Amino acid sequence: MDTEISPVELLPKSEKVDPVTSTRQMMTIIKEKQFDEERALYHLQHTDVVDCVFAGPADGESVLKEARDVNLKNCSFSLRYPLWHVRGFRLDSCTMDEKTRAAIWYADKGYIHNSRLGGIKALRECTQISISGSSVESQEFGWKCHGVTMEDCDLTAEYVFFDSSDVALNNVRMKGKYSFQYMENLTIRDSVLDTKDAFWHSKNVTVENSVLKGEYLAWFSEGLTLINCHISGTQPLCYCKDLKLINCTMEGTDLSFEYSDVEADIRGNILSVKNPRSGEITADSVGEIIMTDDTVMDCTGTVKIR
Repeated sequence: MDTEISPVELLPKSEKVDPVTSTRQMMTIIKEKQFDEERALYHLQHTDVVDCVFAGPADGESVLKEARDVNLKNCSFSLRYPLWHVRGFRLDSCTMDEKTRAAIWYADKGYIHNSRLGGIKALRECTQISISGSSVESQEFGWKCHGVTMEDCDLTAEYVFFDSSDVALNNVRMKGKYSFQYMENLTIRDSVLDTKDAFWHSKNVTVENSVLKGEYLAWFSEGLTLINCHISGTQPLCYCKDLKLINCTMEGTDLSFEYSDVEADIRGNILSVKNPRSGEITADSVGEIIMTDDTVMDCTGTVKIR
């Protein structure tokens, strides 16, 4: 592909109506080009970028930094930091390989669809980002973000969504460690999470119709509600405040609920329950109820066999 942009291809080719202001904006088109220089399309505005490649020997950084109102379709990326400080963007059917490190930082109002994000730290300190029908394989994904939604996605990451807020996941298949820690206002529905140490120190989290696999689930969380969930793994749900489980099942969950304030309705068996601080845990059966004399706080929680 040619690395220059023809003046003809920068002429207005389409018109878009702003849904907020109802003003009409002429869009230019860049098509079938290759870029590898640093800041090659810096502060690009009101442009459709189609079938372009962002890669090459110059290995330039920040190719679309400070862009405004850009739509990228069928593009591939293999350069660092391509979308920093971008306002109003759309990625549709795009790929970012493992060399596309720290791809989208400090961005606002973005939509990512049918795309693959493959570089480490792909999303950080962003607001109002919607991701759908996409595959994400990115360590430390989604740190310190606000207003992110993911739907119909595959997500592989360690330390995912650390210290983020107002996040919603629907039909997400997630695999990784240390997920959703120090989060606030998170909802997850119809998802499968294969993780460990999830939801530590989180606040106001609701998970519904989902599978939660992994050790040490949600220690030190506050305001966690699990509805119609299947939970598996050792020592879950300890040191929790305002914990609620509604119509859930548990598997291999020994030493559950230690020092937690909990109201739980469990269908089936709990392997063992140890020293719940307060509340009531109801189940069909419990393998072992452990109430010791050496607790470091008063433990008045009860276990009821249905």
